[in-house]
Amino acid sequence: MLKPVPSRRRAACLALACLTMGVTAASTAAQTPELVAPRPFEASYRLEIRGWPGATVRHTLSQEGLHWLSSMRFSIAVAKGEERSRFAVEGNDTRALLYSSSYSLLGVGDDYTLGEAELTALDRQTALFDLSRRVEHSECTERAPCDITFLDHRGRDEHFQYYVHPDAIVSVPAGEFQAPSVTLTDVEKPDRHIDISFHPQWPGLILSAEYIKDGRRDTTLTLTRFAPQ
Repeated sequence: MLKPVPSRRRAACLALACLTMGVTAASTAAQTPELVAPRPFEASYRLEIRGWPGATVRHTLSQEGLHWLSSMRFSIAVAKGEERSRFAVEGNDTRALLYSSSYSLLGVGDDYTLGEAELTALDRQTALFDLSRRVEHSECTERAPCDITFLDHRGRDEHFQYYVHPDAIVSVPAGEFQAPSVTLTDVEKPDRHIDISFHPQWPGLILSAEYIKDGRRDTTLTLTRFAPQ
């Protein structure tokens, strides 16, 4: 996931970094059917990080002219973070335009920005949206996973593999949904993986996510409120 940083600073950004990590598939079906079009929404998630108090994450997807803006932010007593991504959707293709993020712990933090020229691959916010559109049409399996790449908050390439699970009922505080899910594994750290379930009709909307490290559940994200716009 993220490269090692001081443990407390890392915990401050873990919420958005590990669970909103975007991916862009390097292996897809030769002929992809028309994907679900983006639709604006507002959502809230319950965030639980092992060893930290719980928090609420606010997530919005909105349209601004010809572009879309995805924003996720959280705040707890001593830490806060936010990620914003602007992107364009042209048919089945998604193009990242601008990414920004900020994290702070006890009032001390960092800000990052990636412009279009620096976005040589999708940033993780844009790519989260892109992956959610493609999951139902993916042919990636546990025996034959697909390679994926995304840019972290500093613009560095990260490489994972993922496979898709059959649709299943996902029950969360916001409701019950028949939904697809994926498992993403860090190529360099195979003891770490993320399980994510997406809403099938609202691209970018997470139903639930779990970050597993060394066989233990480290971080969870659960949809508690969903408001179409």
